Amino acid sequence: TREHQSHLHQLYGIDVPRTMKSNVTNKIVPLIKEWQNRPLQAVYAVVFLDAIHFKVKQDGAIVNKAAYMVIGIDLDGNKDVLGMWIGENESAKFWLSVLNDLKNRGVQDILITCVDNLTGFSQAITACYPKTEIQKCIIHQIRNSTRYVSYKDLKKVTADLKPIYKASTEEMALVELDRFEETWGAKYPLIIRSWRTNWDELATFFKYPPEIRKLIYTTNMIESYHRQLRKVTKGKSIFPTDEALLKMLYLVTMDVTRKWTGRVQNWGQML
Repeated sequence: TREHQSHLHQLYGIDVPRTMKSNVTNKIVPLIKEWQNRPLQAVYAVVFLDAIHFKVKQDGAIVNKAAYMVIGIDLDGNKDVLGMWIGENESAKFWLSVLNDLKNRGVQDILITCVDNLTGFSQAITACYPKTEIQKCIIHQIRNSTRYVSYKDLKKVTADLKPIYKASTEEMALVELDRFEETWGAKYPLIIRSWRTNWDELATFFKYPPEIRKLIYTTNMIESYHRQLRKVTKGKSIFPTDEALLKMLYLVTMDVTRKWTGRVQNWGQML
C-alpha cells in the first residue's frame, strides 16, 4: 500500500499516515464495487475493448493477469470508462462475461465496437450484441502482418499496406489489396490470407465519414488511456493481490477521467 499512499498524495496532495493507509485503501473497495455496478446508458455510439497485462502474486507464484478495460462514447460524444475487470490472461470467453455485465447494467445496444484481433472476440460480441458493427484495429493488423516479414522488406511492405487503409472507399481499398497481392503474395501469402479473411471487420470504417473513420480504425483511444495507467504503475512491477491491482487502477482511472470534460472532437459533424 505504499504505492497507494504515494498515489493518494499525487492525486489529492494528501499525506496519509502509515497507520491509516489500510483503512483508506479498504474504504476504496466499496467505492469500486459501487462504481463497477453503476447503471450505464442504454446506447453507446462507440465502445473500445482492450486488455492491459500485469504481474500478480497468486498462491506463492507470480502470474500474468489481464485487466479488461472498456471505454464508451455515448450519443452525445462524451467518453467514459465503463468498467474494469481482472481475469486470467486475455480470452474471448472472459470478454463474453464482460459484455454480459455491460448488458446487465443497462447497455442495450452498441453501434460500433473497436477491438484487436483476438481469436473468438467477434463471436463473443455478436453473441451479446448481434446488431453491433465490429471494427478490428488496423494498427494491430499491420503489426500482425509484418511479424514474419524479413527486416530488409519491412519498410517496403509497411509502405505498400498504407494505400489499402488510406483509400477513400472500400472499392479502392480492395483494388490496393489486389495490387499488394501482386507484389507480395508469392513471398508472404499469410499476409494476404489474413487481410482477406478478416476483411469485413477491417473495412467497417469505410462506411463512415472521415471524422468517424479516424476515431474508430485504431484502438488508439483506449491505448492512450493504457499508457496513462502504465505511467503510474510502472514503479510497481508485481502486485500482491488482484484487489491491490484493482485499487490502483481505479485510483488512476478516477484521476484520468476527471480530465475528460467535453465531447469528443468534431462530434457534431460526425452525427
